[in-house]
Amino acid sequence: MLQRLIITGYKPHELGIFNDKHPGIAIIKKALETRLRILMDEGLEWIIISGQPGVETWGAEIVLLLKKEFPHLKYAVITPFLEQEKNWQDHKKEKYQALLAQADFVTSVTKKPYEAPWQFIEKDKFIIQNTDGLLLVYDEENEGSPKYMKRLAEKYMDTHDYTLLTINAYDLQVIAEEIAQQDW
Repeated sequence: MLQRLIITGYKPHELGIFNDKHPGIAIIKKALETRLRILMDEGLEWIIISGQPGVETWGAEIVLLLKKEFPHLKYAVITPFLEQEKNWQDHKKEKYQALLAQADFVTSVTKKPYEAPWQFIEKDKFIIQNTDGLLLVYDEENEGSPKYMKRLAEKYMDTHDYTLLTINAYDLQVIAEEIAQQDW
């Protein structure tokens, strides 16, 4: 049973998404919501993100909507280092700060500002070791940054009971077609 789940995947630019009105966002959010509803019926209690823009923040937005219907659902933001949003654009900072403010738990793995890439690796290891599964928006044909988390989860699965769930391009296409039919 999955009680604590990481949500991660692509950053917006990896998907060619450069504004909040891109139609792909609604498709990704719908795919996440559909999967999360199933998992909540099976006992999911916590969603964990590291606060990166893209799939993680869209996932957090879905969690906030679902919390109205499932008040027991909680989410945590576990960042790799302090002030990860320091160099982000203002509108991304504001969105991030709002997600932090509504989180049930917020911490940083390394407890210091950015020093080097090792902090991302430590964050990934920490989150995997402290969850039951990973929900990854990822397509094998377009690797991008999610490949690192996927590899780490697969390695962890060799020696631990851990679940890797993916939402791939085919899943997103199905959702897009469903949305198109509803709109039609």
